[in-house]
Amino acid sequence: MTLVRISDDALARAAGADALAEAFRRKGCEVHRVSSWGLHWLEPLVEIEGQGFGPATLDDVDAILGGDSGKSVGAIADHPFLAGQIRYTFARAGKTRPLSLEDYAATGGWAGLQRARQIGPEAIVEEVTHSGLRGRGGAGFPTGIKWDTVRKAPGERKYIVCNADEGDSGTFADRMLMEGDPFALIEGMAIAGEAVGAQQGYIYVRSEYPDAIRKLEAALDLCADVIAPFRCEVRVGAGAYVCGEETSLLNSLEGKRGEVRAKPPLPALEGFLGRPTVVNNVLSLAAVPHILADGGATAYKDAGFGRSRGTMPIQLAGNIRHGGLYEIGFGVTLGQLVNDIGGGTASGRPVKAVQVGGPLGAYVHPDQFDIAFDYETFTAADALIGHGGITVFDDSADMGEMARFAMEFCAAESCGKCTPCRIGAVRGLEIIDRIRAGGRERDKVEQLGVMHNAPKAAPRDAADEIALLTDLCETMKFGSLCALGGFTPYPVMSALRHWPGDFVEDASTVKMVLREKVGG
Repeated sequence: MTLVRISDDALARAAGADALAEAFRRKGCEVHRVSSWGLHWLEPLVEIEGQGFGPATLDDVDAILGGDSGKSVGAIADHPFLAGQIRYTFARAGKTRPLSLEDYAATGGWAGLQRARQIGPEAIVEEVTHSGLRGRGGAGFPTGIKWDTVRKAPGERKYIVCNADEGDSGTFADRMLMEGDPFALIEGMAIAGEAVGAQQGYIYVRSEYPDAIRKLEAALDLCADVIAPFRCEVRVGAGAYVCGEETSLLNSLEGKRGEVRAKPPLPALEGFLGRPTVVNNVLSLAAVPHILADGGATAYKDAGFGRSRGTMPIQLAGNIRHGGLYEIGFGVTLGQLVNDIGGGTASGRPVKAVQVGGPLGAYVHPDQFDIAFDYETFTAADALIGHGGITVFDDSADMGEMARFAMEFCAAESCGKCTPCRIGAVRGLEIIDRIRAGGRERDKVEQLGVMHNAPKAAPRDAADEIALLTDLCETMKFGSLCALGGFTPYPVMSALRHWPGDFVEDASTVKMVLREKVGG
């Protein structure tokens, strides 16, 4: 009987994988639904004896079984998109059935947890610290330091909380991990519990991920005895972007309004229900089982460079020919990722901009494509790595409109706790509309649907409006309580700096103001 492997990842299913799998079953094949390799432009991808065929349709079934299909991509493991990767977090991607305890154990599953229980809390924290693992959710805070703080915090009851509220545009690594390798996340949480003395964990998943929720709940039932005495539950969010911020998430987890808490106190000392709490992203926790396996911490550290160690599951999305998941050590350049690995734009037009780090990440100009994927390098360039999502735009994109979207997004998603974010985003939206309307001409601005009830003000020229926008962004960046308001200026200012002609006809006006205001 022919064994056919087809992903049951949400993206593959959306592309028709379920119907394809049923068609192969009707042909008498044994079908295994596995995790996704991450070659998304080839989904649904069919694998038979290591050979891949995709993107496959129902019309291709007979040809694939007959060995005469024009959809052949050769040996999947040797595909150029995979050959250059260093896969630790996604080592099982495409290879195992997500809910098979047998598959998980056969590929090294539970080895990290077993060793963690042998070496004890202090040694666990030392190994995680040695690995150089930093928060993969965007903040980049050293995981070992966070764990050690919780470990040493007084209190008999502590918690592990997984932030699976993946809401950034162009990101899907959390979803892929939860759907494709849920035991790895659960094992990472159980190891974190061993490290800090916590016996209860919660996975906070966004409601838009029904497949991930279903997989996690099933996986927790299957491995409850393996991770005991550690216990874990899935909690579902209600669609608020701000709940990706850890203190808003904790409020939501407690049944409160999802709004930002002032710091201090830090969640590591007073988190869920006022108890010491580890809050880590999916990718951070899923990297831990490999790190705790024999020699894993050193091997992980050796990937990357400087203060950015280990691998980063980078997500290639937007207008790109080869979209998918690419796990690699830090140091690869944006040019390599977008042009060499991603194959340039799907439209075939020139790349105009790349946004890294979700809707609040800076827009990077192709002139900057030699920038290395590294926390410190991106910070120095006024950019963000964030969750590792890369969204590509071709030269038809209007960057003035994209800057406007950033302010509109912040205005819609603000929790309202702080003034710079709550009011600043609304005022920023109005200012950008005035700039793009050619000054403070009330009728033009009203046509854009804003300021209908605003009082009349003295006209300003474009230079004044741009200066006001720059000052507002500075206030939001440094005055907001959390990253939602604090990072919104990144896409706005980067778009203004690199594509001034998308805001005003006379680009020299923008350049003059930026030189005066920020020296850029």
